[in-house]
Amino acid sequence: MPEKFDLYKSYGEKLIGLFAHLLFSGENHSLTELAQMLSCSKQTVLRLLNNIRMSYGINIEETKQGNRSYYRIRKPVASLACIPLTEAELQSLLMCKSFTQYLVGKKLYEEATQAIFKSKAALAGGQQIGECHFTSFRPGTIDYTPQHQIFHTLIEAMEKQKVCKLTYQAIEASHPKTFHIKPLKLFSYHDAIYLHAQKAKEPGKPYRAPKFDPLLAVHRMKAVEMTDIKFEPDKFDFEKAFNQQFGVIKDEVFDVEVAFSGWAASYVAERIWSPDQQITKKGKDKIVLKFKASSEPELTSWLLSFGEDATLIKPEWLVKELKSRIKKLSCCYS
Repeated sequence: MPEKFDLYKSYGEKLIGLFAHLLFSGENHSLTELAQMLSCSKQTVLRLLNNIRMSYGINIEETKQGNRSYYRIRKPVASLACIPLTEAELQSLLMCKSFTQYLVGKKLYEEATQAIFKSKAALAGGQQIGECHFTSFRPGTIDYTPQHQIFHTLIEAMEKQKVCKLTYQAIEASHPKTFHIKPLKLFSYHDAIYLHAQKAKEPGKPYRAPKFDPLLAVHRMKAVEMTDIKFEPDKFDFEKAFNQQFGVIKDEVFDVEVAFSGWAASYVAERIWSPDQQITKKGKDKIVLKFKASSEPELTSWLLSFGEDATLIKPEWLVKELKSRIKKLSCCYS
């Protein structure tokens, strides 16, 4: 009996969560996005949407973009204006604000802070929530204050699906280059912010499709100008493109097997490095991790960060490469 109750409760929570998300956002959400948000199948999402329509008479709009379906509830602004924040919701906002302070730069952080102050005024029952419980540790981080306007331009371009003219300086380039892109998604990775984009046709020039979509570090952007050129993004799923293997650089995928011992074994076992990973215990303080990777440079740097507590087993070609790098590294201290 308790098991059935838990299943029912889980479905009920998903129903309420989906309804609240669609109601308060007022935005279009794809079936894939909603399934990922609720950690359930697309079929379950469709059943939840139908339950909301049939049981509560809510009009959920469905639109098509290509072969994808999008859903939204038009936001009734007047009736939502009086809904206050809860104490838990405001605490979560304060925590997120503090944890991302170093990541977004001074001006964006100030805008987020101003939004929090406005939210405090809408707190149910007039409670006061302190901000002293949260902070962040910032050594080695990037100051994104100079990119404040760049962030807003990119966000506007993504909303309006407009091509951008980008001036960008790669890490080893002596001079910045200017080219056109279709901005798709801003995301954070290892305390930095990146833009995943698609290459756009340069005006007056023939288009040559690149082997890989450009992956651009926002702090290396010198200027971004939104053009009047509209674009329809190619079929794109960020989760499938990035969150399937180890490494933000997407090259040929290869299988990896690594043995970890001591503190490294405990540290690695606590985390998810790739959705397909397999961890096998070998004695008291040793594990073997198997997973897929798409970036040899990132994998090599990651392995070396564990020192003698990590031993690469496979692939053999990378074992040879790693031995060569370690030998060169030892020469720096000879």
